Amino acid sequence: MISKFGSNKLPDPLYSYVNSPEKQRKLYRRTLFTVILSQIFGGAGLAAGITVGALLAQDLLGTDNFTGIPTALFTLGSAGAALLVGRLSQRFGRSFGLGLGFLAGALGAIGVVIAAIAGSITLLLISLLIYGAGSATNLQARYAGTDLANAKQRATTASMAMMFTTFGAVAGPNLVNVTGEFALSIGVPSLAGPFLLAAAAYALSGMVLLFFLRPDPLLIANAIAEQRARDRFDSSANEAVDMESGKRGVLIGATVMILTQIVMVAVMTMTPVHMKHHGHGLSEVGLVIGFHIGAMYLPSLITGVLVDKIGRTAMAIASGVTLLLAGIVAALASADSMVQLILALSLLGLGWNFGLISGTALIVDSTTPTNRAKVQGSVDVLIALAGASGGALSGLVVAHSSYATLSFAGSVISLLLIPVMFWPNKQKSAKQAQL
Repeated sequence: MISKFGSNKLPDPLYSYVNSPEKQRKLYRRTLFTVILSQIFGGAGLAAGITVGALLAQDLLGTDNFTGIPTALFTLGSAGAALLVGRLSQRFGRSFGLGLGFLAGALGAIGVVIAAIAGSITLLLISLLIYGAGSATNLQARYAGTDLANAKQRATTASMAMMFTTFGAVAGPNLVNVTGEFALSIGVPSLAGPFLLAAAAYALSGMVLLFFLRPDPLLIANAIAEQRARDRFDSSANEAVDMESGKRGVLIGATVMILTQIVMVAVMTMTPVHMKHHGHGLSEVGLVIGFHIGAMYLPSLITGVLVDKIGRTAMAIASGVTLLLAGIVAALASADSMVQLILALSLLGLGWNFGLISGTALIVDSTTPTNRAKVQGSVDVLIALAGASGGALSGLVVAHSSYATLSFAGSVISLLLIPVMFWPNKQKSAKQAQL
């Protein structure tokens, strides 16, 4: 059989998965376990840039005006990586694409450490760009578990992978002092310490996927889809997505994730700088960001079940409402109150969680195995670019106005999620007009 991934023929030992539901279920469970393991390490890797990236840039640049640039850069880097990882995964499978992406993120983290030692702003900016590959890969890994999941499992499966990211993601910010002290002990600036952790974590994630994500779930899913497409008598196996509905689903899912990413990244990026200006130390910053990242990932399993049970639309609207509350609380929070800052950033993370999982489910629903990874990569590019824009503009907004203004602006943007979910279905409207 010639695969639509290219001219590569599916190896004979893997044909047994195509017509064996039992082997598919076992592979689905094994794939999910492998993805979860990689996500634990990956979460620790992405936390470094979130926690101290802006502070490291502030230290080297000596100004607040460009403190949003680090987030913008590694988010921009994640955009390019998302496109590349998506295409590599579509052609060669998830294992190769995701494994390579995590290893690139590790290389970028090492570059950040070297830049901090040398005091080189140029190397720092280039390394942050490469470091973004880890963030993009960590986000795309959530799709790997859905390749062999049925329609009623997709959101729950993606959410399980995200939930286990919490273990590493929450530990990362709270190890800021420990990694900083370790860095100082070996002659490295303390702010570069978390990037030492990121390098090791991303490298481990990449190795787990390269060596253990086998047989590759996307290659098997594609082979199953091709087999079912040839079997014209098995109507229940025909999972082809209507082209018009598919485009609409991808458009809505992408818009939901883009809007939530802009709001989340903008407010999150400037919170450590805002806290530092009001006398909070790194341990306090780490605590607030730890709660934020925990809220981004820990509720995922419950969110996934809700998305599968009560629907994608309802949870996307819930995302908009939660982000609205987050912006209001952040804007009104006293800079001296850790409780209020933790509440604001927790709501921000939760709103992002609702939006990402509901949007992810919409994308998976609206694609087939033959185009899924490519579409997912393209959508994640837009998400990354949205985050880069939010990160870059956030520093300028705060520098020329205030953190409260930034937070209120996020509230306004989040309200757009509600009308987006009622985007008209042109095909459905046309049919109704004919009646």
